[in-house]
Amino acid sequence: MSQGADAAPPKRPRNAAATRDAILRSAVVAFTKHGYDGVGVREIAQSAGVTAMLVNRYFGSKEQLFAEAVDVALEPRTVLSDHPETLSRDIAARLVERTAPESEHLDPFLLMLRSAANPKAAEVLRAGIERHAGRHLSDLLEGPDADERAMLAHSLIAGFWLMRRMIGSSALVQADPDGLARRLRELLDVVVTAPAVPV
Repeated sequence: MSQGADAAPPKRPRNAAATRDAILRSAVVAFTKHGYDGVGVREIAQSAGVTAMLVNRYFGSKEQLFAEAVDVALEPRTVLSDHPETLSRDIAARLVERTAPESEHLDPFLLMLRSAANPKAAEVLRAGIERHAGRHLSDLLEGPDADERAMLAHSLIAGFWLMRRMIGSSALVQADPDGLARRLRELLDVVVTAPAVPV
């Protein structure tokens, strides 16, 4: 009996971590599919195989759970690269690939799009975007107004994603991918290239 009691404590952190991870993964999927207002803690808990009470014990509130789900969703580099010298080209190529009709539907853009109408969720999303993709991109940009240019680039990315993937603009869907990436790269170059210093 004493050996069993000694063996129990090490299992608790592992189980707690696995449970918390399962809840968080369930939340990312649920918020991506249904948005912040379209799903409740009870549904997320059920999908994770736990009770709503346990979700609240780990995360405190739906808003905090959403904030952590946003961090998980936005942390990976979906279309951004780490190379300033090929930044526009890399973003354009990845964006065209990720918005192709056959690409995956479960992506961070859907989480943003389907949750942004809620003011609390929009605040969480803004902070998450600035903390992850915004900071990463602005750190790569040279010259003045890097934060502003980074957000302009993100606006271009989001607009393209919306029109090609969600709206399904015929012109964008049917366009030659290489030509589309080239035009998109040219637009991004305007934003990410450091402005010339007046003489």
